[in-house]
Amino acid sequence: MAPSAEYGGDVVDRWVVAAAVNGLMAIAMGAFAAHGLRGVIDAEALGWLETASRYQMSHALALLAVALLLARAQARRDRRLLQAIAWAFLAGTVLFAGSLYLLALANVRAFAWITPVGGMALMVGWLGLILLGVLRWRATDDR
Repeated sequence: MAPSAEYGGDVVDRWVVAAAVNGLMAIAMGAFAAHGLRGVIDAEALGWLETASRYQMSHALALLAVALLLARAQARRDRRLLQAIAWAFLAGTVLFAGSLYLLALANVRAFAWITPVGGMALMVGWLGLILLGVLRWRATDDR
């Protein structure tokens, strides 16, 4: 099951790299918060960093799973939906975790409004996976 030319290995590889970068950043930020910032910033800011790191890691893994699904996807509809899901997870992670990192480290409250936008993008990604599953399930039932 080789990927099509339109969604070849280079596209899948880019999503794998994006997932790996997010995983690495999540570990680095979590460690920095736990070991470098305790006693430096208040408990609320540490909580924001921990939340951001946790969400970034879980969605790095979700993005990796989407990349693996994309590598195996045969139907054009599935490939397009998986690309949209990947973008939703990436944008959601950048907006959600990024805004919490900025809020915690720079104490700029203006970034707080971005966090729920990122959360909504993450939810869109999960809804996309639900849709993909239902579509594929129904296609299997139709055979």
